[in-house]
Amino acid sequence: MDKHHDESFIRKYFSLDHKIIGLQYMFTSLVFLMGGFLLVQLMRWQLAFPGRPMPFIGRFFPDTMAPGGIMLPEFYNQLGAMHGTIMVFLGIVPLGVGFFGNYFLPLQIGARDMAFPRLNMMSYWIYLVGGLTMLSSFFMPGGAAQSGWTSYAPLSVTAPTGQTVWIIAMVLIITSSLFGAINFIVTTLNLRAPGLTWSRLPIFVWAQFITAILLLFSFPVLEAGAVLQLLDRVAGTSFFLPAGLVVDGTPLDRVGGGSPLLWQHLFWFLAHPEVYVLILPAMGIVAEIIANGTRKPLFGYKEIVGALCFLGVMSFLVWAHHMFLSGMRTSLSYFFMTTTMIISIPSVAILTCLLLSLKGGSIRFTPPMHFALAFLPLFGIGGLTGLPLGFTPTDIYLHDTYYVIGHFHYVVVTGSIIALFGGIYYWFPKMFGRVMNPFWSKVHFWFTILMMNGIFFPMFIQGMAGAQRRLYDPTAQLHNLVVQPSNVFMTYCAWGLFLAQIPFIINFFYSMFKGKRANENHWEATTLEWACPSPPLPHKNFEKAPTVYRGPYEYSVPGHKTDFYPQNVI
Repeated sequence: MDKHHDESFIRKYFSLDHKIIGLQYMFTSLVFLMGGFLLVQLMRWQLAFPGRPMPFIGRFFPDTMAPGGIMLPEFYNQLGAMHGTIMVFLGIVPLGVGFFGNYFLPLQIGARDMAFPRLNMMSYWIYLVGGLTMLSSFFMPGGAAQSGWTSYAPLSVTAPTGQTVWIIAMVLIITSSLFGAINFIVTTLNLRAPGLTWSRLPIFVWAQFITAILLLFSFPVLEAGAVLQLLDRVAGTSFFLPAGLVVDGTPLDRVGGGSPLLWQHLFWFLAHPEVYVLILPAMGIVAEIIANGTRKPLFGYKEIVGALCFLGVMSFLVWAHHMFLSGMRTSLSYFFMTTTMIISIPSVAILTCLLLSLKGGSIRFTPPMHFALAFLPLFGIGGLTGLPLGFTPTDIYLHDTYYVIGHFHYVVVTGSIIALFGGIYYWFPKMFGRVMNPFWSKVHFWFTILMMNGIFFPMFIQGMAGAQRRLYDPTAQLHNLVVQPSNVFMTYCAWGLFLAQIPFIINFFYSMFKGKRANENHWEATTLEWACPSPPLPHKNFEKAPTVYRGPYEYSVPGHKTDFYPQNVI
């Protein structure tokens, strides 16, 4: 037995094994995703049927949230702020990076574990404490944070106590991500198997490596801003409070000439690289699935890697396109408009390479392949609809409308989450040694895709009709009455999307224990994670340390006896 394999209570639940930590991230982030999704179900009721009591559950809310079951504006704002925060910082990022990166990056580079196992363990537990702290803000006087997921000052500085808890939770979550980023970078640089040169790395590893670099350089900026905002709230400073600020008709006595725009710059300097933190792991997963599902090498491997690197660099030069309405100089807005157009080029290049990879392939329409194929057009819609928001003239009209919500959700939900679902189906046999039921996987796929498009596509129509986002009661503006029926339709689709996840949940847990047993290389893949047992050995992964002899996608090699040629086979 491995001398580090200790089955005590501490080592079982505070494990140093990257696979256990990855699974902890997976289960925790999926729970947070479901929680964030439930919050938006309440918001959708209010948008579709404003002023009407919530059925069934309305009576369980206190009068400070929903007297008589009718949602208050303050509670709606809390739901909006917490939905965005939970889905992005507690759901998608921990799932895409914390789970997939932790579990599969060491396996794909032939490592026994991460470079710093204890730091890895700490990153998960700090994340969990941060998430629970975030949820606890609902029980604070005045409720949870209600200044949006962006926490714009000065509103966030003068908000109730829940906003303070939100800031403390964000500091913990950011610290967790920084620990993980350091670990991923050092692991990729130092623990690659013999023969695994940079040109032989799977695209998934490249995506996780670049994501870690983005986290390392962008998150400290927001952490510093969060600490300054915390000081504004509890220590009487005024980093983000302008002079002459009046709150509820009373001049605020502790303002000293701070700048609310400073917070916006600090937040968006993180938050635009954060968009690529959300999407790059998804691109890496889709690349792995498409190479395997087409049974041929990826088209343009070097071009994809170069585009990923270029995306990483450019993501730090576009943040102020979120601030075109803040009164910035025209010359400055032109600069960010130009960089925004430039950053669309590598995204198009990656999508083009993935599409061309399908040409001439012997496509296997497996459940993971369904999700990977759906990612391509849906993420394309998300990217294309972002272009009008990158032009100053069109953004001025669209910025505060539902068009922005539709664009963002097409990128993050029909893009990232769809790819993450595909990754779960793809690597499930490796994690648990069993296969998820393909019929129920396809049921989950089709209903999920239909419901997602039913929710998000009408938002573009609403936005171009002038329907403003952040409105507690959309019917308060008469011009919104034209598109109000679409809110009802979107709400029904949101409930349908919730129901569509039931087959996935049942299939997942049933297959963990009763699913058809999988062999070591269920999908006949070529990368190193398929060279170890299913599930991998505790604490060492491989029976024997692998050596790499070729690139990651040697499929359908002429003269080879099978249509896949693993990296570790001589």
